[in-house]
Amino acid sequence: MDVRFYEKPGCVTNKRQKALLIAAGHAVEARDLLAEPWTAGRLMAFFGALPPHQWFNRAAPAIKSGEVDPDGLDHATAMALLLADPLLIRRPLIEAGDWRCTGFDLAALDQAIGLPSVAPEGPLEGCAHGESVRVCPTPA
Repeated sequence: MDVRFYEKPGCVTNKRQKALLIAAGHAVEARDLLAEPWTAGRLMAFFGALPPHQWFNRAAPAIKSGEVDPDGLDHATAMALLLADPLLIRRPLIEAGDWRCTGFDLAALDQAIGLPSVAPEGPLEGCAHGESVRVCPTPA
């Protein structure tokens, strides 16, 4: 199946996620999440019925620093923050046909598009650089 995968270029966790999709036989088209011209309507297609606090990348610098606290935000405020700073968007954003999601939920992905029975080593959600790194390295 053709899968469009919105990622932060250079993210080690996103690389593992793409490898798992490819191992399952999917054709992965990677796109730069940070360069995409997002609109509220387009993002909502990925978030579905999730509450706003689940739309956020908890490893984003603005969240780790305490500048942004996603808990308790209403839809409009949360969306305005995401559109202003795409680093805040929980990634990856994945679309395959009419199906879309945010994050890398193995069970949901397996049910929707199919995954191999063996997952690659390492985390498949969150920052692979750990808590000591405040900002993931960006490729030159």
